[in-house]
Amino acid sequence: MLHKFGILVFMALICKASYSQIDATDSVVAAFIPSITYSYQFAGGDLAKQYGNNSTIGGGFKYKTSHNWLWSLDANFIFGNKIKNADSILRMVFTNDEYIIDGNGTYALYTLYERGYNVTFSTGKILPVLKVNPNSGLMITAGVGFLVHRMKIDNQHKTAPQIVDDYARGYDRLTAGFSLNEFIGYFYMGNSKLLNFYAGFEFVQGFTKSQRDWIFDEMRKDNSNHLDLFYGIKVGWILPIYNRAPDKYYYN
Repeated sequence: MLHKFGILVFMALICKASYSQIDATDSVVAAFIPSITYSYQFAGGDLAKQYGNNSTIGGGFKYKTSHNWLWSLDANFIFGNKIKNADSILRMVFTNDEYIIDGNGTYALYTLYERGYNVTFSTGKILPVLKVNPNSGLMITAGVGFLVHRMKIDNQHKTAPQIVDDYARGYDRLTAGFSLNEFIGYFYMGNSKLLNFYAGFEFVQGFTKSQRDWIFDEMRKDNSNHLDLFYGIKVGWILPIYNRAPDKYYYN
């Protein structure tokens, strides 16, 4: 009985040692992968009628299987400062000289921004194309998500009641809905703890609707369906977590 138990313990130790000595440069490994991302995006579809180019910054978590399949959950904050038709949107609160008079009787200081977020769940695979090791190669993913965007009116010190709080909501074009996303690029994962990344082209299609009951400048409720398109370049820094092979040392 003790002999059999000793054999089982010995085999378990061998398995543990083998598992702990994984080298990402010569073996396909399963890994939990936190990430930090940045993208520069161009606007298309209905989105391009309201906004110009924008950026996103975000983070997420990926799981890579031992067969190089990927499962990802990501959240990205959308930000930009290129607003189209801003003068016509706020025309109802402009003076003849296209200024806004605040509660102190002076010209209000304000800035318009694009703001939003996109939360996505995606899956895909790392293909052995241009690979430098078994864990790197062409990365292709697709997924679904939830997209929200709006025009933020930033009135300094909130001195102009015409464009803050509930009144701002009448102009902000808050829009939300279901989204699809696709990515194609290169994924690199090596033994280094810091030099791991992916980069490529991202495409997002948002099937959205207005979330406001009334749009002040148009004097109506927007019941139309929108197709909001984002496309651009995305880069991500990743930190794979898995049992690594110990460093090798040689002694004379």
